[in-house]
Amino acid sequence: MLNKTKQQISTDDKAVAGRTVATQARVTVAVAVIHYQQQYLLGFRSSTQHQGNRYEFAGGKTDEHETVSAALVREVGEETGIDIQNNNLVKLGRLHHDYGDKQVCLQVYKVALTAEQYKQHQHCDYGLEGQALTWVDKIPLLAGHYPLPAANRTILAWLQLPAQITITHPLAPFSEYTDVSNAWFDYHQQRISKGAWVYIRTKAAELENTLTKAKRTTDAELAIQLMRLRPDIHSIVTYDYAHQDYAHQIVQQPNSLEITQLATSNENVKISKHIDTTKQVMACHLTHHEVMQWFNAYIDNDCQDNDSKKSVPAGDFSKDQSKGSRSSLDGQLSRLPLIALPLIISCHDADSIYAANQLAATRLQNQLSPVIGIFLSPVLATKTHPDSAPLGWEAWAVLAQLADMPVIGLGGLSPLMIDQAEQHGALSVAGIRQFLGQ
Repeated sequence: MLNKTKQQISTDDKAVAGRTVATQARVTVAVAVIHYQQQYLLGFRSSTQHQGNRYEFAGGKTDEHETVSAALVREVGEETGIDIQNNNLVKLGRLHHDYGDKQVCLQVYKVALTAEQYKQHQHCDYGLEGQALTWVDKIPLLAGHYPLPAANRTILAWLQLPAQITITHPLAPFSEYTDVSNAWFDYHQQRISKGAWVYIRTKAAELENTLTKAKRTTDAELAIQLMRLRPDIHSIVTYDYAHQDYAHQIVQQPNSLEITQLATSNENVKISKHIDTTKQVMACHLTHHEVMQWFNAYIDNDCQDNDSKKSVPAGDFSKDQSKGSRSSLDGQLSRLPLIALPLIISCHDADSIYAANQLAATRLQNQLSPVIGIFLSPVLATKTHPDSAPLGWEAWAVLAQLADMPVIGLGGLSPLMIDQAEQHGALSVAGIRQFLGQ
C-alpha cells in the first residue's frame, strides 16, 4: 500500500510542477491532517512565527527535490515523533494562498492513525520541537473554535465531507405511479439513512411534458419538501435550488404556521412550511456541462481583457462582455460562480477537472465559499449510464490527482468500497442503489 500511495503522490507532485512559473516560485508546504476517528491533532504556533498564536496542522516546507510524500513523513516525524511511513495518505487538495509577504502552495493529505499509534501519542502535550500539541474533537474544530491560519479555513470545509454520499433516484422511475412526487417521497424518506448527506437530484424537467400542469414541480420544490420530511439529512442541492433561493423565501414567509399534508404509504406526514431548511443545505452541485460552460465563458473574457491585464471577476457576466457565440450566454448561468453555498462539481475528464480547479481558485480569490469536492465518474460500469465507458480504478486515480479539492468516487460503487477508493485517492464514495437502505 505504501509504494502505491507514494507513487500517486509523486504523480501529484509532477502535476503541480508542470503548471506555471508562478506556481513553481511559491513555497510548497506538505500538510498532514492527522486524526484517529473523530480526534484531530493540532499544534500551536508561537507568537514569533508567521501567522503566530494560531493552531495548525502538522507539516512543513518541502526540501529541494523532495517529494510531498517524503516531506510528510519527515515533517510529521520531526514535529510529533509519529511515524506515518506505513499509513495511508489520502489527498484532500491543494491551496494556493497569498499571505502578502509570501505565497504558499499547501498540499494537504489526511492521515488516519491506527489505534496503537493514537494510544502511544494521545497524551503527548508537546512535540519534539517544543511546540504545544493538542487532540481536539472534530465538531468544535469544524465550528472554528480553534483559530487556524487563513489558508487552513478551506481545509475545514473539506473535512466536512462524509465517507459516503447518497444520491436520490430521479423522478422518471416512478412515472407509472398516479402521483409521481408522492411515490418518490415515499421511497426516499424510508430508505435514506439517518443523518446522511444526500444529493437531491430529481431531474423533474424530464417529466414536465408527461405531467399535468397541476402536478408539475421543480427540483428545488422537491428538495425542500424532502428536507422538511427528513430534517435530519444534510443536502446537496441543484443549481436550480441555489439560484432561485427557495430556502430564503421560506424563512421570509409570514409568522402564521402553515401546515401541508403529504400522503405516504405509512401515514399523512405533516410538513411545516416554516421549517428552516437552509441549515440542512451543505453545498450546491454543478454539472459537468455547467462548469464547462462557465469555464469557456471565463476564458473568452480573460482573453479579451488580456491586453489591459485586467483580472476578470469570478464569473461576473452580468454585463454582456462577450461577443459572437458567447453574447447570448444564459443569464442564470452567468451568476453561477456567485452562489454563496460551497460547491461540489461533477467531472468526467481532465478538462473538467482543470475547469473545476480554475473555478475553485477564482472563488477563493473573491472570498466566496470554496469548492469542497468533485464527483469523478464513472469509476465502474453503472445501470443508470450503460453507454458511458467506465474509467477503471487506475485511470480514475490518475485523474483524481489532478484535482485541487477532495475527490468523491462515483459510478458502480457501494459504501463497502470506501477503503479501496481511499487507496486510489478518494476521500468519499457516492451512489444511488447501494446507498439507499433496503
